[in-house]
Amino acid sequence: MQNIAVSAHGVSASIGKSPILHGIDLQLPAGRWCAIVGPNGAGKSTLLRVLAGLLPCHGQVRLQGRALGDWPARERARQLAWLGQAETGGEDLLAWDVAMLGRLPHRAWLAAPDERDQAAVTQALQATQAWELRARRLGALSGGERQRVLLARLLATQAPVLLMDEPLAHLDPPHQADWLATVRAQVAAGGTVVSVLHELNMALRADELLIIQAGRLLHHGPCDAAETHRALVAAFDGRIGVHPVQGQWIALPRELERAA
Repeated sequence: MQNIAVSAHGVSASIGKSPILHGIDLQLPAGRWCAIVGPNGAGKSTLLRVLAGLLPCHGQVRLQGRALGDWPARERARQLAWLGQAETGGEDLLAWDVAMLGRLPHRAWLAAPDERDQAAVTQALQATQAWELRARRLGALSGGERQRVLLARLLATQAPVLLMDEPLAHLDPPHQADWLATVRAQVAAGGTVVSVLHELNMALRADELLIIQAGRLLHHGPCDAAETHRALVAAFDGRIGVHPVQGQWIALPRELERAA
């Protein structure tokens, strides 16, 4: 029987008085990378926030088979870690200290970091190519440098389930490739990654696509399946096409397709 990392049952959510999500049912297997995609305003980020327990909802979200609300906060933070969009705060903190925040769920209140914390943060900063930034303040970093430090904070938690909202923001192509390698290493070790992505070509490198349209789950399936490709094209009103190129699937705007 497949181990389910995160599931949603009859989930609906609103922001203010505006309904955003409508009756979402899904099961995300452990040890897989699922990319959430869809048009602007489809509800992708809202869904991820609901799965992280950061936004109230109707219905139920489960983490490893247990209702999200039944997890003690510290225990849940050891199992599920979150990276949001354009996160602010901690501008005066050194990059090392920002990454160390990811270890808070593992330490007693006001306890100093131990050798395991030091090792986890070192490994995370090296994995995101941010080691050389460790002595610089977060507010002094470029957008891409800042994002790499925040990714390191996420990895330092060593949580088996990682939720990331637009993790490739501000990252140049080499660092996007580093991120992809990090995700693959996480999954190879049995971890689960769920990421909202605008970069469809990177999303098509995932194990599964979860396609959202107008707050509803349009499709959930393997990235290499023809049915998934048809659903992706439909979600974007036929304005893209999905094609094989050198053993990979890529999405191209229709105008570019005609030009090619």
